[in-house]
Amino acid sequence: MNLEFDNSALLLIDIQYGLDDWEYYGGNRNNHQAEENAKTLLQKWRTLKLPVFHVQHSSQNPKSPLHPSKAGFAIKNEVLPIKGEPIISKNVNSAFIGTDLEEQLNKDDISIVVIAGLTSNHCISTSVRMASNLGFKTYLIADATATFDSIAPNGDKFDSEIIHQTTLASLNEEFATILNTQDLLSSL
Repeated sequence: MNLEFDNSALLLIDIQYGLDDWEYYGGNRNNHQAEENAKTLLQKWRTLKLPVFHVQHSSQNPKSPLHPSKAGFAIKNEVLPIKGEPIISKNVNSAFIGTDLEEQLNKDDISIVVIAGLTSNHCISTSVRMASNLGFKTYLIADATATFDSIAPNGDKFDSEIIHQTTLASLNEEFATILNTQDLLSSL
């Protein structure tokens, strides 16, 4: 596989300390290597001098670990922004709603977005769908995202890995090309 990423940006979404509060989000998080894989992607993007955008969830719920008043609001050290890398603050699932992300991408003639972050079935899925609908060629890095167990309205509990895999299946080739970190890196 040989892919072209000259007009690409890496979007790192919600890789924040608050998401280490597993019980708050449903417990039993899958893919414990997601942050390390995101770090690997970030290092490659920086080496190639390609644009990186950090998206930070700013919860409006004062009890949320991602509320700006909480320590969990901080972006994790693995993917800490450096000077010149924009930080996009959002307070809904989509990285595009209520932000200037689309405007910034268009200003930089970005046509391809590579997405990693947390959580697969919430902010990642919503942002992937919107990126695709806005006309961006979208790649989702499966092993650089993760999620938690979920409880259905009828009380059934669904394992985080099942939630993750069904989310990827729903997005695959409809909204994004799904790759893992090594597949992407070997294609650059």
